[in-house]
Amino acid sequence: MNKTKLSLQIKEKASLLGFSACGIAPSDVVAKEDKIYLREWLDTNKHAEMKYMGDHFEKRCDPRLLVQGTQSIISVALNYSPEKKLHDDQLQFAYYAYGMDYHEVIKKKLSLLLNYITEKVDQVSGKVFCDTAPVLERFWAQQAGLGWIGKHTQLIIPGKGSYFFLGEIFLDIELEYDTPGADRCGSCSRCIETCPTNALEHSHILNANNCISYLTIENKGEIPKAFASKLGTHLYGCDECQKVCPWNRFSISTQIAELQPSTKFMEMQSSDWNSLTIEEYRTLFKGSAVKRAKYEGLMRNLKSIKMEEQNNKNKE
Repeated sequence: MNKTKLSLQIKEKASLLGFSACGIAPSDVVAKEDKIYLREWLDTNKHAEMKYMGDHFEKRCDPRLLVQGTQSIISVALNYSPEKKLHDDQLQFAYYAYGMDYHEVIKKKLSLLLNYITEKVDQVSGKVFCDTAPVLERFWAQQAGLGWIGKHTQLIIPGKGSYFFLGEIFLDIELEYDTPGADRCGSCSRCIETCPTNALEHSHILNANNCISYLTIENKGEIPKAFASKLGTHLYGCDECQKVCPWNRFSISTQIAELQPSTKFMEMQSSDWNSLTIEEYRTLFKGSAVKRAKYEGLMRNLKSIKMEEQNNKNKE
């Protein structure tokens, strides 16, 4: 089949499946400067205790080592921007965690897209990925023309913003490739200036050790006192750098049913969190990405928030 025609059909099918963007890139080796950037970020321990991010370095930088025979990488983006948001007086969760676990939602849609391709093309082989393998997702999304990696290290899609999950299909056939996205952050530095813990040390440099998202989700130990005072109402994750990004004024609410929050979740008050049992936690977050932090982690975060509230009252 004609590469141009097939590439267009893949993108049209991706749109029908609910993806907000789809692009295609050749599976080249990551450029030398990008490998140096990643190596330095890891060597300076900017990934904190997420040791898995340092594993399989060469596979991260050459997708053909991860999946032999890969020639093309299809990148997709799925909008998770919520229509209804928790009120300011409620404990806050990162927007991506409002609905069901995105891994399952995206993999299901990617599998349908791969099935479509295999029905169109004889003797084609592919593999789907979504945040569970050594794949530089934002890099490949930029190479596939979806957008660019902003100063807050998130992918920004022009005219749509940065509230997107990413996924990929590795294919062993050639397709028509898109032009990599150009950086359009300009002189704006709102994300860097807004970060509550100065985790964005410089443009495109995120130190996970200081990041509220890392501290409240991936971190397995206690939250250091220096950062506990910066949590505010962030019970799970943080979106502050994205909320101030001018490009997110273009974001629209997701229509994906699986990503909609439950009524119970949206109605949770501080008193409900204080009395939350492990059984209630399991019911509330069944099939949710929030389970990444486990019940104990969520209660640890809550304890830090309440202690800081009490400290502030004592100072009054």
